[in-house]
Amino acid sequence: MITLSYKFKVKAMSESTNESSNPVLTFEGKKYLINELSNEIKDSIKVLQIAETQLKMHQDTLKLLSISRNTLANQLREKLKNLE
Repeated sequence: MITLSYKFKVKAMSESTNESSNPVLTFEGKKYLINELSNEIKDSIKVLQIAETQLKMHQDTLKLLSISRNTLANQLREKLKNLE
């Protein structure tokens, strides 16, 4: 399941009598069967999923950089204390 911050979800739903996957798009509170959407809409969904993945990756990178910066600042603080 992919969940985007602007209330966009795609997930596979299995019917109890059928093992096949029936993907559903939930967008702004409405549900749509993916298989019934146009190829243009399906392409838009794929692009949104890629964008969301990229945003999450870059958010994680920013978190790591922030942690690294804080660690380096703490190390510098300790080194400067030794000079006093």
